[in-house]
Amino acid sequence: MKKEIHPRYVMTRVHCACGNEFVTRSTVGDMRIDICSNCHPFFTGRQKLIDTAGRVDKFMRKYGLEKKGE
Repeated sequence: MKKEIHPRYVMTRVHCACGNEFVTRSTVGDMRIDICSNCHPFFTGRQKLIDTAGRVDKFMRKYGLEKKGE
């Protein structure tokens, strides 16, 4: 690699809004983020369906499915 044309790649501490902290490497430096893999619903399995005008319930009744947790 050519010298002095690339950004510095440094150790970075990432702070999430949920309180999780981890160390990685980045060209940005220390970061504060809103959501991480520790609190993101997709990775934690706590994903919720947002029901707009009863569409989810209508779908569940139509196809005879049960909601999770009931």
